[in-house]
Order: sequence, then C-alpha cells, then structure tokens
Amino acid sequence: MFNADEQLDAEIAWHYGNPHAEQRWLVAADGKTAVDLSNRGVVTVTGPDRLSWLNDLVSQKVDQVSEGESRLALILDPKGHVEHELHLVDDGTTTWITIEPHTAPALVTYLDSMRFMRRVETADVSEDYGVVWVSTREPIADHMSWVPPAEFAGVGVTEAGSDRGGAAQRYVPHRPGALVGSEVLVPISELADYLAGFDHLAGSWALESLRVAAGIPRLGFDTDHRSLPHEVGWIGPGVHLAKGCYRGQETVARVHNLGRPPRRMVLLHLDGSSESLPEHGASVCVGDRAVGWIGTSARHFELGPIATAVIKRSVPSESEVVVNCADGTEISATIQDVVSADAAGK
Repeated sequence: MFNADEQLDAEIAWHYGNPHAEQRWLVAADGKTAVDLSNRGVVTVTGPDRLSWLNDLVSQKVDQVSEGESRLALILDPKGHVEHELHLVDDGTTTWITIEPHTAPALVTYLDSMRFMRRVETADVSEDYGVVWVSTREPIADHMSWVPPAEFAGVGVTEAGSDRGGAAQRYVPHRPGALVGSEVLVPISELADYLAGFDHLAGSWALESLRVAAGIPRLGFDTDHRSLPHEVGWIGPGVHLAKGCYRGQETVARVHNLGRPPRRMVLLHLDGSSESLPEHGASVCVGDRAVGWIGTSARHFELGPIATAVIKRSVPSESEVVVNCADGTEISATIQDVVSADAAGK
C-alpha cells in the first residue's frame, strides 16, 4: 500500500483495515476523519524576540506572523541544502513548531546555538504534545493548528515575493492534486479521547498516498543530503524570495536567478501489473542509464500505484522510465511533472 522509510512512522498506525476507504474519508475534507501523527516532534519558542529571531534563521518570512497564522519554513545548511522542514504557528506568546519524527533534539540544539543575546527560549515538548491530522482547513476550537500552505490544498498561493529570476510559481505551475487538512496540537494526556471523538480514523498510509498524489514533498522521504528547495517545489510555500539574509540564502538566490537546479521532483504513474511497490531509493532509469531515485511510493484509491521521484533535470517529461526494485522487479512508469521541467532548466 505504501513504501518509503516506514521506520520513521513505525510508532503510529499505518492503517485501520481499509486504506482505500480511509483515503476517501480524508478526501471528503469534512473534518470527520483524523490521522494520529503523534510521532512528529514538537518544539516551542517563547520570548519577545522569537519571531524576529526565527526570521533571521529560516527561509520563510515569519517576523510579522499574526496570532493563529501558519507558515512552512526551512532551515538550510550553508550550501543551501535542506536540513529541517518546520511547520510553524504562533499563538501570540509562543511559536509552535512541528517537525519530522526524532529530529526535535537536533533542531533545539541548533536553535540554542544561535540564540546569542536574543530574548528567546526553546523547548522540546514532544513528550507532552501530540500531532493529529484533521481533514479540514477550518480552525479547530481550543487547539493550536498548523494549516499547510494554500498551494498544497489548491486554494491559492503563498505570498513569497520575487527576484530577478521571477516569481515562485515558475517551479510548480499546477500541482498534480490537493491535500486538504491541518495539523492539530493536542496534549498527550488528552490524545486518546480526542481521537475517539472522530467518525473515522485513517492511518499514515492513507495520508501519505494523498500527499504523494498531490506532489507534496516530505523531508527525508523525498529529499536527501543534497536537496535544494527548488528541486522539490518548496520555493514559495517554504521559501520567500525577497526576505533578508539567512543561512543558505546565497545559494537559493543564485540558483533562482542564474543557475539551474540539477534535479526536479516528478510524480510517476507506475505500471499496475506489478504486485509490489518500489522501495525508497530505488533506481529510476531511462534505458540503461540511471536518472534518479524513488522518494515515496503508494497505492492511490483512484490513480493506482504512484510514486514521487527525484530525477535529473535533463530527462524529458515524455520519457518512459523503468524503476529497478531491490528484489529484481522492473516496473515501467510515465512521468507527470511536479516541478516544471522548464523551471528546472530543461
């Protein structure tokens, strides 16, 4: 049903017996279905300087975030490679951040190293708060909620400025699908009762299948240590093109204005005759030449077997490719662009 680095999600329910039905419940986007994402890390930042300080560190503009407003932001290394994907929401006194499983300690360590004389405090509260995906973009009463960027739900674009290389929309002109929902923060002591209040529970397989179909990247699944934000469609939703300096900003600007990202993320439609799904990292080939690797594969309730892949920018969109699985299976596939081949410098 789903194949990526499943160990990252080993602590939460993969399914509740019918993954395709669970996908349909989530697609209804009526707020009646929830996914337990309590394996995600949760970090808080408090203090009067928190927003201006974070704005100096992350790729998105967050210094003027209003109460209840959400942002997706990245922390990059000095060469512009993505290290952390942050889901931020502020309640007026605290900035709440959800992050990939088991990465909160590393994030807090980095943030603490950058405090200097700023009036901020950070804390890893992953043991105290759980994350629940709820199938609606409506605010959830009495709970802080992170709402994904409008692009991901197909309802607009994030204000991200522009530079000499143009606006952010050049990278993903039309996302393959939509993912509607929000991440809700719930005290761990209340998590079981909160989940019991929904009509349906869906597992991580169902949510990941919809994420793949929408062409939305996930750190560690669809990225590696060399990933640039341009390659997976994070320019705009996660990167502001006209904000002040931050670590890695020089590379972001150079690639956007002058260079060409070496790779691009695509959605592969896999041959349905194979019973298996390709594993994370499986080689994607054109003829005998390896041109990329599989990020996340899944079985979608309407599209069938699909997968995200990161491929070389020079591969034409009309190419038929073959995925070589670890068990020797070869699966043919066709390409649907997520990041535009033109934006990637075809």
